[in-house]
Amino acid sequence: MTKQKAPTLQTVAAAVGVDVSTVSRVLNSAPEHRERWASPATVKRILDRAAALGYRRNPHAASLRTSRSQHVGVLVPRLQDFVLATIFEGIDAAAFEHGYAAFVTNSLDDPGQRESRVRKFLDRRVDGIIFADARADDPLLEKLAAEGVSFVLTSRTSGNFVGAFADDRHGGRLVARHLAESGFRDIAVIAGPDYASTANLRIAGLRGGLEEAGLDLDPSRVVRTGFDAAAGRQGVEQLLDTGSTPDAIFATNDFAAIGAIGGLRERGLRVPDDVAVVGYNDTPLAASLSVPLTTIRSPMVEIGKSAFALLEDVLGGAKPESVALEPSLIVRQSTSTARTRRQ
Repeated sequence: MTKQKAPTLQTVAAAVGVDVSTVSRVLNSAPEHRERWASPATVKRILDRAAALGYRRNPHAASLRTSRSQHVGVLVPRLQDFVLATIFEGIDAAAFEHGYAAFVTNSLDDPGQRESRVRKFLDRRVDGIIFADARADDPLLEKLAAEGVSFVLTSRTSGNFVGAFADDRHGGRLVARHLAESGFRDIAVIAGPDYASTANLRIAGLRGGLEEAGLDLDPSRVVRTGFDAAAGRQGVEQLLDTGSTPDAIFATNDFAAIGAIGGLRERGLRVPDDVAVVGYNDTPLAASLSVPLTTIRSPMVEIGKSAFALLEDVLGGAKPESVALEPSLIVRQSTSTARTRRQ
């Protein structure tokens, strides 16, 4: 029995009655770009005929024609982090939809590991890179830009490099507004490291929001630790060791907030009756704690999808602008006290 040959671009073009180049451009473009090459009616005919014939794109042949690998690299500090894993879900979904494969690696926020992993990506001929571990002062990004490497950022900002992010400053302002309107006056912050824009922008937003409410954020009430539960516990110890207990604590990450709640409990303080606590990111655990956590929710999957869309624009020669998606406040029991109920 003779094996039937797989349909080719030429087969589809002959069936539709258009040039092979038109078929190639339509079938190899992202859905939103297909009508650049043909009318909507012709695009539909090409897609319908390709499906009916059982045409399958050959990524290896396409990469030889375009010098593209259809691969993108993604660097994250730790993929076990819920936020970064969820952002990567968005990147991966968008990449797959547009004919790309996304590969992720952990940098552990270590400058040496970051660069070695970037070089490995480039050795594997990725078309571009998405950084979720950018630093406030980031010489690696400057170096890659000078080398002509295509990349965008997500999660963390750095300088004027393009990326897709949550509007963390606005998120911090939402926290300030909620705490001020709830009657809290002595507010402390457990912040992540100063090289992470996520922490810096959330603090800046909080400070600005408190100023709008006629309140100040005492610099001595801001402690720098990290983004995990151990860091949150450490932050509480530093705050309470001053001999003064704040009304409320804003932890710039949910896991740090969870650690802070544990640290307060160890000191005999109750949440929210003695100290209110606010987190950031609305991880699944936040709503399931014994005292459900007030937090800020960001559209993480959409951030990831937007990051890939920006990278695709860059690869196409465009100069897109950064995207900042709006977060929202999720109020739960950790900030609900007698004073808030009297408001």
